[in-house]
Amino acid sequence: MVYGAGWCPDVRRSRALLEAEGVAYRYVDVEADAAATDLVRRLQQGARRIPTIVWPDGSHLVEPSDDELRTRLR
Repeated sequence: MVYGAGWCPDVRRSRALLEAEGVAYRYVDVEADAAATDLVRRLQQGARRIPTIVWPDGSHLVEPSDDELRTRLR
């Protein structure tokens, strides 16, 4: 799951990397989904930094660099 907003360049960059790597994911716009905003805030102890990427095992990355994201994918 990728939580983000369309205006955010970091969200666009992370989504482009996932697509280039052939990774299937669901995208949720935190500005259009209050429950998603609440989840992101819980994961970040009140903050709402994006992108927030949540993996199937429940772990997550917040505002990952391309290198961090590639490392997590491997």
